[in-house]
Amino acid sequence: MSDNENIDFAGGDAGASHTYPMQAGSVRKQGHVMLKDHPCKVVDFSTSKTGKHGHAKAHIIGLDIFTGKKFEDICPTSHNIDVPIVKRTEMQLIDITSDGFCSLLYENGDTKDDLIMPRDNEGNLDDVGKQIQSMFEEGKSILVTVIAACGQEKIISVKELA
Repeated sequence: MSDNENIDFAGGDAGASHTYPMQAGSVRKQGHVMLKDHPCKVVDFSTSKTGKHGHAKAHIIGLDIFTGKKFEDICPTSHNIDVPIVKRTEMQLIDITSDGFCSLLYENGDTKDDLIMPRDNEGNLDDVGKQIQSMFEEGKSILVTVIAACGQEKIISVKELA
C-alpha cells in the first residue's frame, strides 16, 4: 500500500472567490467595490476625461462595510476592479452570552453562535448593539440583519419581530 491511498479529500474547498471583476467605469454609487483590499460601499464616484497620457480615470470613494473607515482609489475606467460578493441574511436572536456573543437562528432551524455584538472602534457597543441589548432585556422577539463578505460577518441592523 502506498501513502497516496490514505488521502482525505473531505476537507477540500471549492475554491470559490470572494470577489468578481467589473470594469471600473461600470461602478455606481451605493454599489460595492474592493478598495485597498477592503469591501466598501461606494459613496462617491466620478470620472475624468482622457488626457494626453491615455485612459479616462475613475475616482472611487467608499466606506468599509464592516468598520466604516473611508478608502479611495483612482483607476482607469477600462480596467477591471474587484467587486465583493455581499450577502444579507435575516436571523432571529435567541440569546446573548455573558461575553457578548449572539446565538442566532436561521430560517431552516440551524443556529449560529460565533457573531459578537456590534461594537465601535473603541470596543464599546455601537448604536445597533445598544438597541439589541435593550430590546433583549425587554424580552422582545428580535430579528437581526447580518452582512457577510470576504469571509467576514457583522450584525448591521435590528428590528422587532412582528
